[in-house]
Amino acid sequence: MKDRLERVLERIKKAAAGCNRPVDAIRLIAVSKTMPAEIVKEAIEAGVTDLGENYIQEAREKVNTLAALPVNWHYIGHLQSNKAKYAVRLFDLIHSVDSLKLAQELDKYAQKNDKIQSILVQVNVAKEESKSGVYVENTIELLKNISHLANISVKGLMTMPPYFNAPEKVRPFFAALRELRDRVRALGIPSIAMDELSMGMTGDFEAAIQEGATMVRIGTAIFGERH
Repeated sequence: MKDRLERVLERIKKAAAGCNRPVDAIRLIAVSKTMPAEIVKEAIEAGVTDLGENYIQEAREKVNTLAALPVNWHYIGHLQSNKAKYAVRLFDLIHSVDSLKLAQELDKYAQKNDKIQSILVQVNVAKEESKSGVYVENTIELLKNISHLANISVKGLMTMPPYFNAPEKVRPFFAALRELRDRVRALGIPSIAMDELSMGMTGDFEAAIQEGATMVRIGTAIFGERH
C-alpha cells in the first residue's frame, strides 16, 4: 500500500512540475469504495488525508469505524435527494451536486445540522446519457440559483469525462471544465467560489493536472483492483 501510494504521489509531483504548478495545489482523493475499513485504515496510516466514497450505506460504516482518525471524507458518487440528510452528516465535501433540487435538500439538512455544507457542481461536459451532471450551458444558471442557499458553499466544479484508454483523448474535456471555471469566476457570482476542479482518475490524472485539476480521484493505483 505505502509503495503504491508513494508511486502515485511521485507521478503527481512530476505532472505538476511539468506544467510549473506547485505540488501542494493538487489534492489526492484516495477512492476507497468497496475497500473494508481495515484496508482504508492502512491507507490513512500510509499518509492518505482525503478519502472518496461512492455509496452512502458503505461509507457510513467506514466513517463511523474510523471516526477517530484525521481524514476528510468526500462523496463522489451519484447522490439521490432522499439520501441528502445522510450525506450532510458524513461528508466534508460532496463532489456530485447536479441539480437545484439536490442542492436545496442538502441546504435543508445542513441547516438542521448547523453546518455549512461544501459542495462541487458536477458538469457532464460530454453530455453522456449514462452519466450524471449538469450540461455546460446550464451550469451558470444552476450556480446562480444555488448561490441563494444559506447553508451551501460551492467550492468549484467536478467532471467525469468519457472513458478512453488514452489520456490525450480525455484532455479536451478537462480543458472545457477549466474554461467553464474561468467563465464562472469572471462573473463573480456572490457566495460561489471556483477554487476547486475535481477531475482525473488513475488512467488520466496527469493530463487532468496539466489542465488545472486541484483534486484527482485515484482508487486502483492505490488500493489495487477492486473485488
